[in-house]
Amino acid sequence: MARGLALATVLGAIWGFVTATVAGISATLVFGVNTDMTSSAAMIAGIPAAVGHQLARDFGFGGRSSFIAAMVIFTAVLFALTGFAPLGLSLIDAPITSGATVSTLAALTIGVIAISFHGKDWRSLNRYRIEEVVGRTLKGLGFVFFGSIVLLPFYAMLMTSFKKQAELLTDPLDYSINLTQGFAALFSSYIELFTTFDFGRFILVSTLVSVSTVFITLAASIPGAYAISRLRFPGRVTFSRSILLIYMVPAIVLVIPLYAVFSQLGLRDSLLGLLIVYPATTIPVSLYMLQGYFRGLPSELEEAGLVDGCSRLMVIWRITLPLSLPAIASVALYVFMIAWNEFLFAFMFIDSPEIFTLSRAVVSLNSSEVPRQHLMAGAVIVTIPVLVIFLWFERFLVQGLAAGGVKG
Repeated sequence: MARGLALATVLGAIWGFVTATVAGISATLVFGVNTDMTSSAAMIAGIPAAVGHQLARDFGFGGRSSFIAAMVIFTAVLFALTGFAPLGLSLIDAPITSGATVSTLAALTIGVIAISFHGKDWRSLNRYRIEEVVGRTLKGLGFVFFGSIVLLPFYAMLMTSFKKQAELLTDPLDYSINLTQGFAALFSSYIELFTTFDFGRFILVSTLVSVSTVFITLAASIPGAYAISRLRFPGRVTFSRSILLIYMVPAIVLVIPLYAVFSQLGLRDSLLGLLIVYPATTIPVSLYMLQGYFRGLPSELEEAGLVDGCSRLMVIWRITLPLSLPAIASVALYVFMIAWNEFLFAFMFIDSPEIFTLSRAVVSLNSSEVPRQHLMAGAVIVTIPVLVIFLWFERFLVQGLAAGGVKG
């Protein structure tokens, strides 16, 4: 039981500090007011709350009862330590806001503690169970840390895109938003991007380049990967192992000679130049991913197709491709993301605004003549489509990468 008490004490202090810090930062960003960080008080309040949660369970109280008891303990201690003003919100002046803030903070703290101890009898903790609880805690801290790194910049970018120029000049660090100003005023930066800066054309160009890159890459990598995985020819092993050597050369090293060659051939400042460079950089990794997946497919299925009179191309079309849809989907998504977000080659090769890709167009907004909210709105427009596509096809991406990496 002593181990359980010590572990509950540590977890209560850790999660009390972490949740209070996250709540303080979130309140500052969302409401635009400086909050008094009470992380040390929440750390102290988390200790008796965590111990009380476990003791309540030991005395036979259900999960909900022990949870409520721990929340009451956490709230009472936090109010006492902060003079009834957690996060600088006075219980007398703002009872609803203060009560809601503390209740949310208490629920988050006790919730993550309960998840860490879920299914473990803390009175008989052995080394294995302690390591499992510690592992859950570290996993949760990792989610909080890396989630904050990803979400906070995106939140700042999104909120800045909704601002007016006067608001940014008055307080550039105010990331709160006024929802009463109406739809047109709220999305004025986005409306101006499409009406004044012609962002609809840039989206169309980026879509055309990205989709074309996907088709060109798949058209070259599918038969190439099939040949490496199924056919026998001299140099096959060497070629298979050297596919990814192109990634040993940084793109910044290649861009200068390519710029000179494309200028002489008349391919600079044209989308054709991008449709040559982009597949050249995506085909190697596509070959590597697909050939690993093709090797994992039963060769007997293809041999049966050949015996039934199918040609090699018919076997690929009717047997191999339908079985490889997860890998092909993951490769297509990967290639699309690269082409959609690519900036270096587009910046070096494209000069005419009429054929700017989205990433190149966003950089053109980064000037003293263009308000910062327009730049942030352009960055949101670039990010949202890839984010939505990635979340939608994420299961194919994970399945295809795992299959190609393990079986290759």
